[in-house]
Amino acid sequence: MGSRVSREDFEWVYTDQPHAARRREILAKYPEIKSLMKPDSNLIWIVVMMVLMQLAAFYLVKDLDWKWVIFWAYTFGSCVNHSMTLAIHEISHNSAFGHCKAMWNRWFGMFANLPIGLPYSVSFKRYHMDHHRYLGANGIDVDIPTDFEGWFFCTTFRKFIWVILQPLFYTFRPLFINPKPITYLEIINTVTQIIFDIIIYYFWGIKSLVYMLAASVLGLGLHPISGHFIAEHYMFLKGHETYSYYGPLNLLTFNVGYHNEHHDFPNIPGKSLPLVRKIAAEYYDNLPHYNSWVKVLYDFVTDDTISPYSRMKRHQKGKVTLE
Repeated sequence: MGSRVSREDFEWVYTDQPHAARRREILAKYPEIKSLMKPDSNLIWIVVMMVLMQLAAFYLVKDLDWKWVIFWAYTFGSCVNHSMTLAIHEISHNSAFGHCKAMWNRWFGMFANLPIGLPYSVSFKRYHMDHHRYLGANGIDVDIPTDFEGWFFCTTFRKFIWVILQPLFYTFRPLFINPKPITYLEIINTVTQIIFDIIIYYFWGIKSLVYMLAASVLGLGLHPISGHFIAEHYMFLKGHETYSYYGPLNLLTFNVGYHNEHHDFPNIPGKSLPLVRKIAAEYYDNLPHYNSWVKVLYDFVTDDTISPYSRMKRHQKGKVTLE
């Protein structure tokens, strides 16, 4: 794929992110893409089905041996819960009910959050909007690893541990990079989640609760779907900061793999991103992309020239408006 980056190649850039410019070009050439900028009502029913599916799983695992609780948490629950985090990603862009019903999306995000076990949806929305507006901006985009992560997790073994601990870093990194005051919606999200967790424990016991939490931690750590964390913005090729993935796991992840397309058009629901690529094929087909998230994880861990440092950082210019 060409020359690879190492942490010695890490550089600050002053250029604007490429997505806004490409978006303007594509819309000028293909204005029909604007017709795709509408809510995806199917997302509502898919999320409801996933929540009910996990509720059934909570009931079914309550009397299993512990080894089977963990087995099913990794093989089944992890897929559902990681997929649910990406449903919440869709909801954060108001893809369920549209921008005119923004609060409906916030409440629905809290509902989708329930089987994950930890309050997530409201805070994710706040930080994720910063990620889109200020991609790679130092001190703003919390998707960028900290200096400690880049310095310490630089060997094969340490990078392997870093991949396993991804949920931990994504949880605590915002507190160090870009802490925000707590909002009333975050309090409601947290209280609602705690009440739900207590209800699960009260009626079905500790094994159901452990299954729920283990499914989230394992699914967001060393898991095939977690390859998207690395694939999206780590510079395996110098100068390319966003990569798409066109493999089969998009079926479980609301097409989050179409990541160049998503950053170009964040207000188009995931189900329509393949159509964006089809319409504007000349803008996407020649960009570097992946077909396997598992290979991305393997390459990240084993390639000595790739580390958490392999990201593009920007000096933010102009006025900053945070979520």
